[in-house]
Amino acid sequence: MKKLAISLMLSLGLVAGADAGDAAAGKKIAGACAACHGQDGNSPAPSFPKIAGLGEAYIYKQLMDFKSGERQNAIMMGQVAALSEKQMQDLAAYYNSQTRTVGYAAEDKVELGQKVYRAGNTATGVPACMACHSMDGSGMDAAGFPALGGQHADYIKSQLVMFQEDKRANDNAQVMRDIAKRMSNKEIDAVSSYIQGLHR
Repeated sequence: MKKLAISLMLSLGLVAGADAGDAAAGKKIAGACAACHGQDGNSPAPSFPKIAGLGEAYIYKQLMDFKSGERQNAIMMGQVAALSEKQMQDLAAYYNSQTRTVGYAAEDKVELGQKVYRAGNTATGVPACMACHSMDGSGMDAAGFPALGGQHADYIKSQLVMFQEDKRANDNAQVMRDIAKRMSNKEIDAVSSYIQGLHR
């Protein structure tokens, strides 16, 4: 737990420093993003993330990571290749200004999902998700921790599995990789479903 706390503090420092973007300017260049993420950032496809209200610092970091190759995804790497840092800041500001839609959690997964999200699993060293992503899933934008509430369960599950398998490695101080590797597949499935129905 001490190692996790240190990792979280390090990640706070690594995210700071991005300038605020211009949401109006971001809206003007967001057309290409709409095909996968929806015009307002609420993707209708469960395999593509909802980026509305995700967190400006987090969105900007992901765009920068796709551009640098730190985060691998052929589609996104192609999309950001020609974007300037200012354009990425503007897109982050625009999508963060949008309101996230909320889905529903599967009834048979709520109990376990809620337990993992709110209390973690002390036996295996899994911390509560809400420690970084907040009780209602609204995240902590200043720290770069994304808002998860209402996110597609399929997308959350796929990202946790990628962290678990070291196929996604752009998490600051390996925080998400360390956590996901301690989670069972059943916990990942349940918490992903719970997050889909989580809202303010």
